[in-house]
Amino acid sequence: MKTRLTALAVLSTIIAAPAFAAGDAEAGAKVFNKCQTCHVVANEAGEVLAGRNAKTGPNLYGVVGRAAGTYPEFKYGESIVALGAGGYTWTEADLAVYLADPAKFLKEKLGDDKAKSKMSFKLTNETEAANVAAFLASFSAAPAAAEGEAAPAEGEATN
Repeated sequence: MKTRLTALAVLSTIIAAPAFAAGDAEAGAKVFNKCQTCHVVANEAGEVLAGRNAKTGPNLYGVVGRAAGTYPEFKYGESIVALGAGGYTWTEADLAVYLADPAKFLKEKLGDDKAKSKMSFKLTNETEAANVAAFLASFSAAPAAAEGEAAPAEGEATN
């Protein structure tokens, strides 16, 4: 009986897991207040859609679907630039993982224990991180290709 209950608990956790993977963009808009000290979401016309026009971090408009470390006129750290140069494109799911621990994310993605992130802030609450990722994804023109899929062709709108 105990084994059955344990198996049932594990199975229900596995089945429920995808529900936690997708974030709530509306809730993420509120959590983004924690991010606006460094980041802004401003469209191509310069209209600020979220945040306070901060410039410590890059503009996050269109981040989902964009190659990592490539926002123009922003000086990124070497590790995130290397990730983008290797063809990595942000997905909503990976953005949530990155927000929880940027340095750990870069170390794992690059396979380099010496990888560093200039972003020291961590959004360690998984639900909040998923919500902010969903919020930011709502400002992307096209969904990001899943890992292993082809990225949009050069010249196609991605942000």
